[in-house]
Amino acid sequence: KDGSVEIYHDNSKKLETTAAGVTVTGTVSDSKGELRNIPVVSKSAAYTLVAADAGKHILASGNITIPNSIFAAGDGVVIVNNTSGDLTITSGITNLYLGTDGSTGNKTLASRCTCTVLFTSGTAGYISGGGLS
Repeated sequence: KDGSVEIYHDNSKKLETTAAGVTVTGTVSDSKGELRNIPVVSKSAAYTLVAADAGKHILASGNITIPNSIFAAGDGVVIVNNTSGDLTITSGITNLYLGTDGSTGNKTLASRCTCTVLFTSGTAGYISGGGLS
């Protein structure tokens, strides 16, 4: 009562409650992978995003297509242009809103720039980042 709680695995403390919150020793993971890590998916050609890309970053060397009704509200994908030229991000979803002006439709991601798409539903998302037009 009124003290900390400790959880062990193989005689090694992994989780402890404190007055400030919780302390974890080791990694914290969920069904999509390790937290504080954005796993990479490398693509050397044009690529259509899939549901499993949520929570990852796409290291793209070709154009990217965002299909309709694949992602759910709260899903996010980071796209990295790994080329010396512009990439096209084709919007297959009903509304892909540009974070700077609210425009919809396909977007261009400039060379060596990154952007993030945050989905608010399977048919709508918001895209923002450097080098987007």
